[in-house]
Amino acid sequence: MDTRASLSILLLLFGVSQASPLMEEVFVSEPESVDITTRILESNNGSSEVLIEGDLVFPKTRNALYCFNNNCFWKKNSNNIVEVPYTVSNEFSSNEKSVITNAMSTFHSRTCIRFVPRSTQTDYISIENRDGCFSSLGRTGGKQVVSLNRQGCVYHGIAQHELNHALGFYHEQTRSDRDQYVRINFENISPDMAYNFQKQNTNNQNTPYDYGSIMHYGRTAFSIRYGLETITPIPDRTVEIGQRQGMSNIDILRINKLYGC
Repeated sequence: MDTRASLSILLLLFGVSQASPLMEEVFVSEPESVDITTRILESNNGSSEVLIEGDLVFPKTRNALYCFNNNCFWKKNSNNIVEVPYTVSNEFSSNEKSVITNAMSTFHSRTCIRFVPRSTQTDYISIENRDGCFSSLGRTGGKQVVSLNRQGCVYHGIAQHELNHALGFYHEQTRSDRDQYVRINFENISPDMAYNFQKQNTNNQNTPYDYGSIMHYGRTAFSIRYGLETITPIPDRTVEIGQRQGMSNIDILRINKLYGC
C-alpha cells in the first residue's frame, strides 16, 4: 500500500472517530429553539385526557382547580420532610429513568420535598408513558398519574414542570396578579382555547412574579397561527419567558414557603 493510500485511510478513520460523539450528541440533545410550552402542547395534541391549561388533568373529585386546603398538599413527617411516594413505569429506559430521578434531585437538595419509591403508601404518583405530558394539581389521593410520554416529554425541565403541578403549583401566567406583568393577547388565541388563560385564585406567598419560572408558558402558547404572540411581558416585552432548563430560585423559594421547609 503506498503512502498516499495509507494517509487517506488514516484520515478517514480519524474523521469517523471524531464524528461519532457528535452524532450521539445530536441524538440525545433537546433542540434549543423549542420552549417548554411548545414541546408540552405538541405532545398533548390529541391526548385522550381532558386537560386544562394544556397539561393539567381536569379534576374529577373537585368542582374547580383549587388547591389551598390541606388535603391538596403532601404531608410532612416528624422529621419535617415531605415524602412523596412514586413509581416509575418499566416502559422507560434506564436513561429515561435517570432523567426523571435527576429532575427530582433538585427538589431533594434545595427543598424539604423527597420523592421516595413507593412501598405500601396509599397516596402516590405513578410516572407513566401515556399520551402526553400532564399531571393533576396537588395531591388528589390514591394513585395519581404524572404522564411523561417517551416521544416528547422525558426532559429535565418538563419533568420538573409536571412534578411541580403534582405538588400543587399552577402555571405562572395564570396567577391572580398576572395582568400587572403580562398582557394576554386574546385576539391571537382561538376563542375555544381562551379558557386556558383564565386567572386562578392563587396563593402567591408574597413572592414576585417570575418570568423565569419553570411554570411559565412561552410567548406563543395556544396561538391561532405560528409565530403570533399570545403572551407579552410588560413593560419590557423582550423579557424571556417559557424557559425549560430547570426550576428558578423563586420556584424553589415557593416550594419551601408553601411546605414550610
